Amino acid sequence: MSAILTKNSRFERTLASAKRTMLLSEIVRLAFDSFRANKVRFALTALGMVIGSASLILVTTIGLTGKQYVQKLIQGIGINEVEVEYSGGGAGAISDFRNDPMRFDDEQAVDAQVPAVDASSPVVPIHDRIPFASGASKEILILGVSPEYHDVRNLVTVNGRFFDDDDEETHAQVAVVAVKFAQEMFGSTDEAINQSIKLSGIPFTIIGVFKERVETFGATEVTDETVLIPYSVARYFTGTDVVNQLYFSIRDQGDVEEAAKEIQQVIHSRHKPDSVYKAQTLTALISVAGQSADALTIVLLLVALVTLAVGGVGIMNIMLANVRARIREIGIRKALGATSREIKLQFLVEAVLISLAGGLAGSIIGMAIPYSVRLFTSYRLPINGLSVVIALLAAVIVGVVFGTLPATRAAQMDPVESLKYE
Repeated sequence: MSAILTKNSRFERTLASAKRTMLLSEIVRLAFDSFRANKVRFALTALGMVIGSASLILVTTIGLTGKQYVQKLIQGIGINEVEVEYSGGGAGAISDFRNDPMRFDDEQAVDAQVPAVDASSPVVPIHDRIPFASGASKEILILGVSPEYHDVRNLVTVNGRFFDDDDEETHAQVAVVAVKFAQEMFGSTDEAINQSIKLSGIPFTIIGVFKERVETFGATEVTDETVLIPYSVARYFTGTDVVNQLYFSIRDQGDVEEAAKEIQQVIHSRHKPDSVYKAQTLTALISVAGQSADALTIVLLLVALVTLAVGGVGIMNIMLANVRARIREIGIRKALGATSREIKLQFLVEAVLISLAGGLAGSIIGMAIPYSVRLFTSYRLPINGLSVVIALLAAVIVGVVFGTLPATRAAQMDPVESLKYE
């Protein structure tokens, strides 16, 4: 007896499940029939979702492109770079503010004691005033650096060559000048090569023209009128081994922060206890730039979500009008046995399908634009597939949220009054 009851119970559950499945498929079919009967109306209703979904994907692409561009600029300066400067005495050592600067021996000590360091260079600034081709006299910046400065600072040699270890060891009177300096002094970067200029009365032969890999807008020690000479020669100008800055290049990007601390400790151990030496890296700057780009992307996404909300309001208005136009249909369906839940589900499915159709079309447009840029140009715009998923989920949510009111109103209609409606 119990076995028969169990079989009947299973049969009833299976039958109920089949009915629900058929009911849902029928509701979806009715929704599609409604679309076919009012193609223009529903297309215009979905237009807001098309624009909103496409905007959401394009905003994400723009945000990722901006983030990629900023990080590329920073990496062009030198992501593995550590810059060390003397910041003066510590507390109670105001009188020693400029009495304990870094020296050339500090660089050699760091090279020997910090294994992560790949290359290094001192920087010694010297100021001089020389006449240019225009007849005007300008103040220029002369930097005494080592041959490794080219790689540590990620410079680009436009013409000629950078001075090498032989030039450093033989104290060769050679110079590498900035692009703007070469153009103002000699007319072009090509003409500048092998020309002679006098720095502090001593002739130097120009063997190369350089520029920074990315535009730093004066945020570095390099200016438009910068001349680079070997450090061994610059020491004769200053008469001392004091250096203003020390640059280090770290082998592994992941070791930059730890290496910066080790470099700082080595230099500090060679000087007075209350002297301060500041080690700067670009790792924190990249992190801040990434966070700023992410914050801007979020703000733009909120604006795109407002567009989706406006599209949702349009869907709600059209669905309310649709409910009013189909009052007799609702009455007939209820008279034939349709429940309020089934009526509500029918109109809710219609709203979700409108919203989802607009989301799909908008996603296709939003993805087509960056893919077209990739296909027809050399730019590789970043594409995030997650933005498509978010756009489609947002479309479904908008359909549910803004379709609930019309669906509820349809479900609450009295069948008798609906049948009498003209």
